Amino acid sequence: MLARINCCVIIPTYNNARTLKRVLEEVWAYSGQDRTIVINDGATDATAEILEEYRGRIIVLENMRNRGKGYSLRRGFREAIERGFDNAITIDSDGQHFADDIPAFVKAALEQPGSLVMGSRNMDQEGVPGKSAFGNKFSSFWFWFHTGIKLPDTQTGYRLYPLAPLKTMRLVTEKFETEIEVIVKMAWRGVRFASVPVRVKYDPDERVSHFRPFRDFSRISLLNTWFFLLTLAWYLPRRLLKRLLEKGIMNTIRDELFRSGESEARKAASVGFGLFMGIVPIWGFQLMVGIPAAIALRLNKILFFLAANISIPPMIPVIVYASYKTGEIFFSKPAVKIGSWKEVTLQTIHLHFVQYAAGAVLLACLAGLAGFLLSYLFLRITKR
Repeated sequence: MLARINCCVIIPTYNNARTLKRVLEEVWAYSGQDRTIVINDGATDATAEILEEYRGRIIVLENMRNRGKGYSLRRGFREAIERGFDNAITIDSDGQHFADDIPAFVKAALEQPGSLVMGSRNMDQEGVPGKSAFGNKFSSFWFWFHTGIKLPDTQTGYRLYPLAPLKTMRLVTEKFETEIEVIVKMAWRGVRFASVPVRVKYDPDERVSHFRPFRDFSRISLLNTWFFLLTLAWYLPRRLLKRLLEKGIMNTIRDELFRSGESEARKAASVGFGLFMGIVPIWGFQLMVGIPAAIALRLNKILFFLAANISIPPMIPVIVYASYKTGEIFFSKPAVKIGSWKEVTLQTIHLHFVQYAAGAVLLACLAGLAGFLLSYLFLRITKR
């Protein structure tokens, strides 16, 4: 079956001797000879003895010491790529997954070639630990924020990876957070996602979890913080710009201005706030500050983004000049008199920053207010 998509199965394992043999038997029924890669992550129980029974039927990689699930997955990916596989299914060895869901992954991969297929567990069923359900909601929210993609289950270890993107992808984490790192980076590379429902079993008598709440949650939080900064600085503006270019700027403006479900006041506020953030003197950080604020205020992100781009390079000298002129009202004797925007230099900005900053803040407020009022008036008139 897996030969149809040139796929293998990767199983990282650490001290899951109670469930490992059953998992191997069930997986091997679908994978067959030399399509199962098991990474023994320095286990100290009977794992090595169990794997010895399968020598010749499966591929076994040994970590000399416990390095973490992410490190083991990365070893498995490298081994699969070196052996020429195009896809790899990952499955946990703690017995929570069912191998008879493998055909669903194969079917999805045939229907959507090149997609990363995520197993979607029913996290509301009886027996699912509360911390797992909460962690999944937490992870799914941040994955949506980083990528704009909504998935029902982002913490599942049951996945089908296309291996081509991993050939050139640099992964830096080694613990549980690797499973977040890899899907975010794949989404940033434009890999498509699909989900298939899978069953899950949480048996407290046989399942051993190695997730350490404080350490691992801290690692995941640090990774999300880093991704948060990258998203604000680059990936979210790029997504918005890509959407604009695909539809056309004028078509996008028209669609966003006249879309139903948003009030005229909210749309006008989006324009006004965008103009304010585009002029306020925090150069280089306008979008990093403005986008999360727009999301928190439930403003229209597209209209905000368009208005914030008033500070594109050709407009920067004009904005700086207008800020200096506006700043003159705060001084009985202005710190600097500028006759033309062509006289604005780095030296004048440095020497007379207070006048510029005060004027820029006031100008930003005035521009934001004017943008709100004019946009609101326009929307009300066109609605009639």
